[in-house]
Amino acid sequence: MNKDNISKSVIRRLPRYYRFLTELEENGTERVSSGKLAEIMRSTASQVRQDLNCFGGFGHQGYGYSVTYLKGEIAKILGLDKNFKAVLVGAGHIGTAIAAHMKFENLGFRLVGIFDNNQSIFGSKINELEIRDVSELQSFCADNNIDAAFLCIPKDEAPEIVGSLYSSGVRCFWNFTHYYIQGDYPDATVENVHLSDILMTLCYSMNEAVEKNEQS
Repeated sequence: MNKDNISKSVIRRLPRYYRFLTELEENGTERVSSGKLAEIMRSTASQVRQDLNCFGGFGHQGYGYSVTYLKGEIAKILGLDKNFKAVLVGAGHIGTAIAAHMKFENLGFRLVGIFDNNQSIFGSKINELEIRDVSELQSFCADNNIDAAFLCIPKDEAPEIVGSLYSSGVRCFWNFTHYYIQGDYPDATVENVHLSDILMTLCYSMNEAVEKNEQS
């Protein structure tokens, strides 16, 4: 199987498959047809089969898909069993919420360190993890073979922090800043989260609906 030829759109649908299969499993559903899965995904049966065939299929004609088996296979494809080690940089409102409430152990990661530059919170804990001085970040990452960093810091602080992380071997970033990491580190793997962009997109959709109502 050559995963290099699989489109990003298919890969970005895999977490939705996993989430809905988890719900089906929790509800006691043992198997699901491509048609039913398509209904849940707001897709088509042919699209579901096409997506899953990119990774080998997993279904049987006339039977459908075993919910537990398919969920497990998608978990393997996503790498949820890898337990990648991650650090979070920035223990402000967003960072604290993420560290406190995200179930990283179910999402392929293990959060092992939290860092900030606010001396008043050094030593306090979030889910048993002590908040450390960001000056310790580079040595901590190098010593602990950190795989990924979650960045919840201001944009102007990001270049120096990313440079420090990169020099200690970190190449993967969950980026809540507006700093364009790939511009300086093209080999980095980055998922950017721009909350303001998402909200403006919602605003656009709402504005379109208002304008259509005014015209009708």
